[in-house]
Amino acid sequence: MLTLAIDTATKICTVALCRDQQLLAEYNVNVGMTHSEGLLPQLEQLLKRTGIKKNEIELLAVSMGPGSFTGLRIGLATAEAMAYSWQCFLHGVDTLKALAYNIPLEGFILSPVLDAQKGNFYQALYKWENGVLVELEPVQVVNGSDALARIAKYEGQALLLGECARLVKAGLPEEINVAPEALRMPKASSVAWAAMQNFDADNDKRIFGLEPYYIRKSEAEELWEKKQQQQ
Repeated sequence: MLTLAIDTATKICTVALCRDQQLLAEYNVNVGMTHSEGLLPQLEQLLKRTGIKKNEIELLAVSMGPGSFTGLRIGLATAEAMAYSWQCFLHGVDTLKALAYNIPLEGFILSPVLDAQKGNFYQALYKWENGVLVELEPVQVVNGSDALARIAKYEGQALLLGECARLVKAGLPEEINVAPEALRMPKASSVAWAAMQNFDADNDKRIFGLEPYYIRKSEAEELWEKKQQQQ
């Protein structure tokens, strides 16, 4: 299946083109450019360099969050518009689950984390068993100590992925290590492979109606609710 994947959940804008398990091309940009500026040029360059025509795309895969509210909206809106125009399938992938696809190795507890603001993290826990990714702990918003406590419930070596710099700075137990930088951050190819593995022809025919996986309320929503309570 020829799959075009997009991940704009973090400051990294990453797009990839895969044919089944073969990676044809992937562009990862982390230079401070906004996704509204960089996403479409990256997609155009990806198709141009691979020689793939838009009508050849069979599946569009997009990262659904958690992550940056603005980034998620840009990625999903772009994917929906392309899927509608090209009449292809559209599949949404949990951002933390996609991160776990960066390291498809058994024998490790994988702990993807992303910045959830105010000293908190989005975190989930996974492990690979017989080629299948198993969720050990669902996505939650946790502080640093709770993130490490969730990992400590499981025996064996653990790997941190994602935006984990603040956890590392605070100090890690010896059984928790940090994945290499090249495997730590979002990769659209992982979004593609997660989408292909979980592809559902009936559900993925629906182009519109996907909702970003925000987990928490935006700061604007929190401020509005606070003002309403004070009135």
